[in-house]
Amino acid sequence: MKRIAIDPVTRLEGHGRIDIFLNDEGDVANAYFIVPELRGFEQFCVGRPAEEMPRITDRICGVCPEAHHIASTKTLDALFHVDPPPVAKKLREMFYSAFYVADHTTHFYALAGPDFVMGPDAPPAERNILGVVHKVGLEIGKQVIDARVRNHRVIRMLGGRGVHPVAGLPGGWSKAIAADERQVVEDVARQNVDFALFSLKLFEDLVLGNPQYVELILSDTFTHRTYSMGTVDANNHANFYDGMIRVVDPDGAEYLKYHPRDYAQHIAEHSESWTYLKFPYLKGIGWKGFEDGKASGVYCATPLSRLNAADGMATPRAQEAYEKFYETLGSKRVNGRYQPVHFRLATHWARLVELLYAAERMLELATDPEITDPHVRTPITTTPTEGVGSVEAPRGTLTHHYWTDERGILTRVNLIVGTTNNYAPIAMSVKKAAQGLIQKGTVITEGLLNRIEMGFRAYDPCFGCATHALPGQMPLEVVIRDPAGAELQRLSQYVD
Repeated sequence: MKRIAIDPVTRLEGHGRIDIFLNDEGDVANAYFIVPELRGFEQFCVGRPAEEMPRITDRICGVCPEAHHIASTKTLDALFHVDPPPVAKKLREMFYSAFYVADHTTHFYALAGPDFVMGPDAPPAERNILGVVHKVGLEIGKQVIDARVRNHRVIRMLGGRGVHPVAGLPGGWSKAIAADERQVVEDVARQNVDFALFSLKLFEDLVLGNPQYVELILSDTFTHRTYSMGTVDANNHANFYDGMIRVVDPDGAEYLKYHPRDYAQHIAEHSESWTYLKFPYLKGIGWKGFEDGKASGVYCATPLSRLNAADGMATPRAQEAYEKFYETLGSKRVNGRYQPVHFRLATHWARLVELLYAAERMLELATDPEITDPHVRTPITTTPTEGVGSVEAPRGTLTHHYWTDERGILTRVNLIVGTTNNYAPIAMSVKKAAQGLIQKGTVITEGLLNRIEMGFRAYDPCFGCATHALPGQMPLEVVIRDPAGAELQRLSQYVD
């Protein structure tokens, strides 16, 4: 059996490897997306004071520390049984909206965009953000950079630091904002709305205007019919900061809607010996393997699945973009809501719809008369016990769960991060892409392998965040060599 390795995979956060095995006829027998890193955050948090968690967990990843910071802060609210003042919740969500704009901008233009702007078969030296800027022009490149700079300025102003925020506290937020700061946020939010509309138009022109790209998006090679998960508000509109977690089946019917604190009743995790990352699945259906359909417990939690799980968007222009998304992709309304879209490459478009929503929501909050209220924290008066908090990270539903003793010292920690939710769909997408693109006699080119990578890239995976399990023993090999490089001794454990 022949093995093809894509090692390392590119344009993701963290590390990964794809192993493709061909049978004697030259067809794909199997493919694995292997995550070879172990972070272990859950274990080394045990024994620490719970109030340190928002500052510890935002070190899990330098790409989305804001998501862990807010999820952890909300977990402390539940742990200490305290309800933050309304303005504190609004400040958190405004901060989080700025983060969403910055993060979705990064993925679309730097990680996903090169495949569509430059083309999936372009040379690797050109298929990157510099190639994108060269092709679309310096003015557009400047807009992308400006979007990130201005939103990180807001993140630093509201969160206390530019990369690892510190403002989240149990019961509230550490700092109110003054009138002049509010005006800065409003100005940035207005620019964000314009930038999001510009990005949607760019996608329409460069991607939807290219028949080959549309054919790729609609192809069966990049299609999976799974359950979709996302957080929704009281009107079943998508919400990134707070709400109920909703799961719809592949046809769009609601399967579950639950409070984040009840996640363990509905989500279980499966382990495989060939990776350090777990595979969450719907407990009520069970683990049936890497399979599509209603009978499989596999679900997805991405920008696409958030749109699938929702009945619409809570802001007007994002709702218009949402409707155009579904109607363009041929989705029909059933019982008042659009049927899910299952074309995984359409996730890039869904991400831009979310970008517009985040920008509009940021503007709503920045112009809320209550946003400068100085009462930003409720005092803690109770003994901590156990708490769960969640947000929609850009890469999926993020859940933090902490247990403490009566002194507030952590005794147990569990994290299900955005990418962990999607690991089974990612593995399925990689295998299906490999099987669809490689048959007997196929010449293996770098461009073909990149198209297989596109199968996981749509999920914007962050494996630095996601790897927390150790299923079995850790393979380890140490090779001792002399100064000339000759091998003197090889020590190994659990290595085949």
